[in-house]
Amino acid sequence: MLKIALPNKGRLADEARDLFRDAGLEIRARGDRALTASLGGEFQALFVRAQDIPEFVADGAADAGVTGWDLVRESGRPVRVVADLEFGRCRLAVAAREDSGIQRVADVPSGTRVATTFPRITAAFFAENDRAVEVVPISGAAEIAPHIGIADVIVDLVSTGSTLRVNGLREVATVLESTARLIVADDASHLDEVQHQAVEELAAALLSVLRARSQRYLMANVPRDQMPRVREVMPGLNGPTVIDILNGGTMVAVHAVVPAAGVYRTIARLKALGAEGILITRIERLMA
Repeated sequence: MLKIALPNKGRLADEARDLFRDAGLEIRARGDRALTASLGGEFQALFVRAQDIPEFVADGAADAGVTGWDLVRESGRPVRVVADLEFGRCRLAVAAREDSGIQRVADVPSGTRVATTFPRITAAFFAENDRAVEVVPISGAAEIAPHIGIADVIVDLVSTGSTLRVNGLREVATVLESTARLIVADDASHLDEVQHQAVEELAAALLSVLRARSQRYLMANVPRDQMPRVREVMPGLNGPTVIDILNGGTMVAVHAVVPAAGVYRTIARLKALGAEGILITRIERLMA
């Protein structure tokens, strides 16, 4: 049974649990504080700090793991990304006080103190941009650092930027974009062929759920003579499926997978063509 390291708390933990459950891998633990659990009876979940997951995976303590790309990069551990799971989206950004005069990375003076919980990434970023700065590692609340004299600039995670603005900080540059990733050890030499296959199947199951979330299954009865225009309205993945209706006469049934975004426009266009009995449903899984 493969061991999958999952975040034990926070937003990543909640979204990872939701994704695994939707993929048919419900987490069954003995209690809220359990350190391990069954994942659908096929895998074993290990609940650890998100920042420790790259270490667990690289050392073989876990066969695979789910954690943020920012934490993978900061760890420097030799791991390989199997799938981008798309949730936990944020960016690691450079920010300075509004009154600092710093508008871009090139404006950061030599010797500037930069506070961050990501010292490895931060040092590499400023080195790549030919900025000689002093990196000040901290454990949290980076946005307060410029106001209490700990540092002049910060590198911190940003989602909407509202926390920076509230604290009088301006975003200067993006260091990296981050989402949750499914990772394995870089060589994964401790996994046999069957286990490698299990990891690939796990990735396929998770990605099928993500694909389905952005699509809808649409069914409608449409006039037969409008089919050329219907194909333009709902092309689907490989074109709509057309089915004759028993005693339907001039009407045929069309089925297609369509993007969830803007589906109301698709409905309006079908109605304008004389469509009837339009039905939209969610999709649980969508395999590539």
